[in-house]
Formats: sequence, structure tokens, C-alpha cells
Amino acid sequence: MQLGIRLHDIKKAPLEERLKIAREQGFKCGHLALSKVISEYSVADEALTPGFACYLKRLFYENHIDIAVLGNYLNLANPNEESLKKNQARYLAHIRFASLLGCGVVGTETGAVNEGYKYEERNHSEEALEIFIKNVRPVVEYAEKMGVIFAIEPVFKHIVCNPERARRVLDDINSPNLQIIFDPVNLLDISNYQDREKIIHNAIDLLGQDIAMVHIKDFKVGEKGLDSVAAGTGEMDYSEIIHFIKARKPYVHVTLENTVPENAVESREYIQKLWDDCEV
Repeated sequence: MQLGIRLHDIKKAPLEERLKIAREQGFKCGHLALSKVISEYSVADEALTPGFACYLKRLFYENHIDIAVLGNYLNLANPNEESLKKNQARYLAHIRFASLLGCGVVGTETGAVNEGYKYEERNHSEEALEIFIKNVRPVVEYAEKMGVIFAIEPVFKHIVCNPERARRVLDDINSPNLQIIFDPVNLLDISNYQDREKIIHNAIDLLGQDIAMVHIKDFKVGEKGLDSVAAGTGEMDYSEIIHFIKARKPYVHVTLENTVPENAVESREYIQKLWDDCEV
């Protein structure tokens, strides 16, 4: 397991400083969302040049940090055709950039059937799933051409809301370049969290062979639903997740989410101890 962190969860600073902090805190990889960690210069599509890729690749190498995922979480089911085309173009730019960076995956969530990227019941419809599959297909085809892994992250409130729908997307697209980012908490909602052990087991059973990386966070039950928090500070039992990783994906990138600067190291140490104590 190569344990890392979302770089935008590190204290606000230039990327160069965030990477230094990540290294000093003992992390081995990072989730890089360009627009969330770089504000001092452009990261627009036209700025994603080979030279910029070489600079970032050298910067990460010097800090002994892998780029686990190049995140680009835009809506691939946007009903506005002009916005959809811009989103697809942004994905292609990220895939092209990733091919030069040598990062793990280009990652995305799976959108909503409205321009606001908000939950509505129609997100879980057959129509929504067909829209997503149609719109993601050319993105995956481009990933194949560029030799990049494109990974989707199932989230309860989005179109690919459960392991069954994720399996459907994988099977319909049928590409080795389309894989899964596994975030167990993102499969949970106030309506199903009490069945989390069954849901997580089912996800591993259906998607395990196609999981390219793992996100780790925790949750607490709040007034309006589930609140995401740092690993080790909520209600999650990671036993099956850690056992799955150690038995089947021993060098997978695993990035912590929803940490804050004050608890990032404690959260890393918590997950590392579970790993060290796990027997396979």
C-alpha cells in the first residue's frame, strides 16, 4: 500500500511547499487536482504543455511523491451541450497531460443529469446511466490512444451510484483503460449506511479486479445526512478494505480524504497500523 493524501487538504500554499509538507508527513503519493492546488499561474487546457508536465514530474520525483490521480471532476452528463463539450475537452487535455506525467490515473466522478451537478432522483434512472455511458465512451477511447487509465468513482448521489451500475459501465465500455476508484464511504448514504458491511463486500466482489486506486475517509451521522471526516475519527470499520488491499492490491495507491492539517498524520498512522496488523 502506497499511502497518500489529497494535496488540496494540505494547508494552503504553493504546490512546491505542499509537496514538501506531504513528504515530511510521511506520505508516498498525492491526489493532484490542478485548479485546487495551483492558483499562482494558469492551469487552463492550453497551459498543460509538455514543458509543464516535465516540471511537475521532476517536482514530484524530487519529493519522492507519486501522482496517484490527476483529478478532473466535471459533469459528463451535463444536459447543456456546449458545457458538455467543454467538459469532455477538459478530460482529453487531462488525459494527454497524464500521458506525459506518468501518473496513476485520470479520475472522475460520474455526474448528474442537471447543470448544477446536484442530486435528483433521475440521476439513478436507466436514462441517466445511458447518457453517462454515451458521453464517457469517447473519453475512454482517447485514454486508450494515449495509454492512460481513466477511472470512475461511484458515488451514491451521482449517476453511477452503486457497484452494480459501475459494473454495467465497465462491461458496456469494455476497455482495459477504464477502471475504478474505490471510495467505500462514497457508496453510503443516510438511507443505507447501516448496511455498509454488505455494500462494501459487494463492491469488492463486483469491482475488485478493476480497482485501480482507493480513497480512504470516514463518516459520522449528522443532522442532514452523513458527514465525511478523516479516517479513524468516525464509524467506519476498515477490516475488509485493508484485507482486500493487502491480499490483492499490495502496492496500490491509497489516498486519504477529508483530513485537515491538524489530523493528517494521525489519520495516516491509524491506517498504517491497520495495515501492519492485518494478516492475509
